[in-house]
Amino acid sequence: MKKVLIVETNVNRYKGTDEATGLWLGESAEFIDELQKCNIDYDVISPKGGLVPLDPRSMKYIDSSIWNIYESSDFVDRAIRNTMRPEDINPKDYVAIYFTGGHGVMWDFPDNKKIQTIARAIYNDGGYLTSVCHGIAGLLNIKDENGKYLISGKKITGFTTAEERIAGKRAVVPFLNQKVAEKHGAIWTKKRFYKNYALKDENIITGQNPFSVRTVAKILIKELI
Repeated sequence: MKKVLIVETNVNRYKGTDEATGLWLGESAEFIDELQKCNIDYDVISPKGGLVPLDPRSMKYIDSSIWNIYESSDFVDRAIRNTMRPEDINPKDYVAIYFTGGHGVMWDFPDNKKIQTIARAIYNDGGYLTSVCHGIAGLLNIKDENGKYLISGKKITGFTTAEERIAGKRAVVPFLNQKVAEKHGAIWTKKRFYKNYALKDENIITGQNPFSVRTVAKILIKELI
């Protein structure tokens, strides 16, 4: 079976502040945990490659399953210390791409042309575009060969404006996921804040918040096996 490509952020703080952000640990670890249960292999990239910072707030939401992944030398090596670069990737090796969250992605996912090219190639080859929470930022600006947004006409979800307000980040984020998604023709769907919610529309699978990771993974896995 082909592999799944996981994308993580290199951004370590909110732009213009001294407040730390980075990868929301569970959004990578829980997804990988589900893949490993089904013996599905994966690789991890970030826009710059190399070190991925962790959002310190995400460390408050660790359970035993996340610890098991986080404490494994393989995860630390491949998903934290030595993530691959986009230049290292052959899209034909992957059946899906998964964009993790954490607020940092809002700065280094939306306009990364190299990762967009990889995602578009996977999608055009019949693969899946998947994301959770702020990871939707990685899907918002991808266009097809005719200049149409891939999310146009698709039902998607991601971290909501209400959740942004509750998190206290409404004033510091560079955009609102729902507003950009709708501007680009997507059909934005959601549930009550911080409730598990994920959905599939054709080959696009998205989850609303950190509590939706395993559902995103399970929907994808059901398509792959």
